[in-house]
Amino acid sequence: MTAAVTTTAPGGPVSAELPFFVYGTLLPGEPNHDLFLRGRTAGERPAVLPRALLYDGPGYPYAIEGHGRVHGTLLVAAPGIYGELLGLLDHLEEFLGPGHPRNLYERVVREVELPAQGAPDAGESVRAWVYLAAAAVTRSLRTGGVLIPEGRWTRSRPSGG
Repeated sequence: MTAAVTTTAPGGPVSAELPFFVYGTLLPGEPNHDLFLRGRTAGERPAVLPRALLYDGPGYPYAIEGHGRVHGTLLVAAPGIYGELLGLLDHLEEFLGPGHPRNLYERVVREVELPAQGAPDAGESVRAWVYLAAAAVTRSLRTGGVLIPEGRWTRSRPSGG
């Protein structure tokens, strides 16, 4: 059974099975990709989150609103498991609900850019779920966080790590 998701986002309510934009431990080749995504995606494409900054965290990154770009992957859920995948990712990202005071991340809808790759839909923007750092985490990052200048988390870590 497919779960319909309704929430609010800039531009009005959202009631759809949106793809997910990931930029850290859920990227292909990272540890949580196999744990949470193997067999649960129908497609994965490189993508970019505009108007965002990336900060290093304790073993995983945080994206926040800002004047930069974050590089990652756009994931489409496999047929019939959208609700399961949404629940798994909400749990992993410690998202308890919009604005919940114990959230580590907020799940929000943002426009994500798909770089041109010669495909018919290349260069387009799509709406996707993105997990951005929650308000308290964002305040802490802005005052003392370690910014990842290129917006590519895997490049910010030493090789072999």
